[in-house]
Amino acid sequence: MFAYIVRRLLLIPPTLFAIILINFAVVQVLPGGPVEQLLSELSGQAVDVTGRVSGNVGSETINEGSNANVGESGPASSKYRGAQGLPPEFIAELEKQFGLDKPAHERFLLMLKNYLVFDFGNSFFKDQSVVDLVIDKMPVSISLGIWTTLLVYLISIPLGIAKAVRDGSKFDVWTSGVVIIGNAIPGFLFAILLIVVFAGGRYLDWFPLRGLISDNFDDLSTWAQIKDYIWHMTLPVLSMVIGGFAGLTMLTKNSFMEEINKQYVVTARSKGLEENTVLYGHIFRNAMLIVIAGFPSAFIGILFTGSLLTEIIFSLDGLGLLGFEAALTRDYGVMFATLYFFTLFGLLMNILGDIMYHIIDPRIDFESRGA
Repeated sequence: MFAYIVRRLLLIPPTLFAIILINFAVVQVLPGGPVEQLLSELSGQAVDVTGRVSGNVGSETINEGSNANVGESGPASSKYRGAQGLPPEFIAELEKQFGLDKPAHERFLLMLKNYLVFDFGNSFFKDQSVVDLVIDKMPVSISLGIWTTLLVYLISIPLGIAKAVRDGSKFDVWTSGVVIIGNAIPGFLFAILLIVVFAGGRYLDWFPLRGLISDNFDDLSTWAQIKDYIWHMTLPVLSMVIGGFAGLTMLTKNSFMEEINKQYVVTARSKGLEENTVLYGHIFRNAMLIVIAGFPSAFIGILFTGSLLTEIIFSLDGLGLLGFEAALTRDYGVMFATLYFFTLFGLLMNILGDIMYHIIDPRIDFESRGA
């Protein structure tokens, strides 16, 4: 197992390099970079995701048609939309400020050199280091990820076991209907429904619409702070649980169904052992192998993908919202630093998942399988 772990660790650097290289190359051809974003803010224009500029400057309306002179000679000529009439020296100073005055390959190599020593630089627009930004936003996403994952497992495992034991019964049929509905409803759509029903959208006003804590959180007692935190977390966590418990419930049921009719279970029952002893003393370990060992991967999926829309809908200032805003504003410092950090974290968690497989069932030997 040690040699397998070493091989997996040695695969991390080339994997990171390939992912960052591909994303860096894609970003180079995307319109609407940080220079254009800043120019649009200075001139009161708007830059959409395709790089088109529109808006009002003075009494003139600037749109895509006004960029017809881009590429022509003259002081108004510029490779950036929205830069017409601005001095070339000013544009060059902006490029230097954002580090875009160097060729792409030099910028990429410099970025890799900095990332090797975990120097992620500063955000282009937030006047803060990327590390400080990530640390500041992480508690929100970690909270969502931990509570959602725990609730998903606490609901799915008992429900899956109960469905396997009562396979074909009315309970199994009705709960399967609930599972199908939960799997069919996207988390973000369920989040909107929760807001409409319970957050003052139209019917009840029981829960807050946004934020992780109240404005007067620091003035509350410890017990009041706990209640306030739970009050704010209820709807976001519920919206994420609805899409996560369905798949894990069916996985748990199918794992138990596969084990229930095996020979060692028949033998245990023939010895007169109680059903609970057979179920939890013999079947549980084998059936739950894939479920428990997949916990790190499930947490990564919930933390880095499931929370994105939830954070946006509920205005939770977490990593998902940070990445979304960085993509919109073309904040390359935040985009690539978070990509590097999260990819590295995800790769390490996948290795941890394999280690958990081996710990739960030592019979699983990845080295003998040539992994």
